[in-house]
Amino acid sequence: MAINKAHDEFHTLDMNNGWERPAAYKVDVREKVLSGALDEVSKKGSRTRLLRFSPGVYTTKPFVHDYWEEVYLISGDLTVGNDENGEGGEAFGPNTYAVRPPGAVHGPFKSNGGCLLLEIHYYDPA
Repeated sequence: MAINKAHDEFHTLDMNNGWERPAAYKVDVREKVLSGALDEVSKKGSRTRLLRFSPGVYTTKPFVHDYWEEVYLISGDLTVGNDENGEGGEAFGPNTYAVRPPGAVHGPFKSNGGCLLLEIHYYDPA
């Protein structure tokens, strides 16, 4: 099965524009899709994106999805496993990485000072 990403050589990213709030987040978290597309209805595709948490943002419920997810924390701080009030959890700094198979429960998340993540999402080939 072919990957749905175009050939795209090195280029400068506009880090100020093109950010949108992902449907899964109701707080000040923004994504910038760099390549590909993930079709969650047909359960195909792959997507590479940047995800940015504003300072002080936290989610209140764990996440679970049916695709693979790889996450690299580029900058800032990210706490994993906080409660509904944003308390507790395990804090991580830059240059940390996670890979999650489909169905893995993860989160909630918070960032005290804000953070930037690189995420790759994909379905297993059919």
